Amino acid sequence: MGKVYEATVTAPVNIAVIKYWGKRDSALILPTNSSLSVTLSQDHLSTCTTIRASPDFAIDRLWLNGIEEDINASKRLVNSITTARKLREALEEKQKQDGIPAESVVPLSQWKIHVCSENNFPTAAGLASSASGYAALVSALGTLYELPQTTSELSRVARVGSGSACRSMFGGFVAWQAGVADDGHDSLAVQVADRQHWPELQALILVASDKKKAVSSTAGMQTTVETSSLFAERVRTVVPQRMEAMKAAIAERDFETFAEITMRDSNQFHAVCLDTYPPISYMNDTSRAVAGLVHAFNRARGRTAAAYTYDAGPNAVIYALKNDMRDLVELFTYCFPREDNILPDAFYPDPFGIFDSPEQAGHRLTDPVVSELANTVGKYSAGSVRRIIHTEVGDGPRVLPASQSLLSDVGMPKRARE
Repeated sequence: MGKVYEATVTAPVNIAVIKYWGKRDSALILPTNSSLSVTLSQDHLSTCTTIRASPDFAIDRLWLNGIEEDINASKRLVNSITTARKLREALEEKQKQDGIPAESVVPLSQWKIHVCSENNFPTAAGLASSASGYAALVSALGTLYELPQTTSELSRVARVGSGSACRSMFGGFVAWQAGVADDGHDSLAVQVADRQHWPELQALILVASDKKKAVSSTAGMQTTVETSSLFAERVRTVVPQRMEAMKAAIAERDFETFAEITMRDSNQFHAVCLDTYPPISYMNDTSRAVAGLVHAFNRARGRTAAAYTYDAGPNAVIYALKNDMRDLVELFTYCFPREDNILPDAFYPDPFGIFDSPEQAGHRLTDPVVSELANTVGKYSAGSVRRIIHTEVGDGPRVLPASQSLLSDVGMPKRARE
């Protein structure tokens, strides 16, 4: 067996605190406004992608979560792969120009590829699966093709697949600069701060639904751009001011400012969606109940100790500092109990050891003030929140060893499903 040309990479989910919504160029995925996100730990949420190139492959093929998909069905996917191939082709030409014999230059740009990708979280359920998916794809292509481009430069390739994917090319806190150029060369991601800058920051994801959303982000934002009068003011004035204020809050590790901007921007994003005609509503009753409980928790604390944000879906992401997270976990597991048929460690895996045992979740309220709040609010219907994911700020894409490849020796998925 000859040399195998393959790369396996994991990439993270990112959750925006300043939202991206609206495109000025749909083909190149150029946004109407800049955005800023927090990269979450891949220990809890990630996409793993293996790509192999071989002269023996007849066609490009794609498997998502074990099921083969038509790789040519997605124009964005084709665009990302084609862009990466062109960069590899340019590298091969440069190698020849630099005096490397043509027969020694591996023509990876001409070979077909097999792509196998797996998520460890629900796809298309408001958890930014496309962002981690395209970031993993582009990072794997960059590694396979040994591309010399910087991470910011490669983020442009991820952007043409899924806009927010460019932010998942970095860990920590990441800005997607909207840019002004027609060709999009200045629309890319830059790291604002790395994960070590603010290690106390943690996040809870309350999964209110793991079903595919009724109105996709692509369709929703296009309708917003065309019909919302609030949208123009957001793009022109609000977002630029919030981007600078958020960068300053992160630099200073000022959680109360970070939290207020995060919640206000989430609220405005969903207000813009409701101002769209016909209106778009991504939040549900559980979403609104969670937001209300966060405000109640902050009042009980006497400070802004937690912040919610919602992307284009009903699932809540709650940011808080580590010292406040125990009480938040106890509050949410009490007020939003699991269904009887869901095992405790499936509902809340407890990666940070909040409870002594999984069964304690929903039955322990340590702080008297939080206990009083929980008893005042009461319990919502079991199963309103399907599960709770507890995570923290994470790193950018990771290159894995060959032993963790998703493809077999013959280049087929190890875990294929019919």
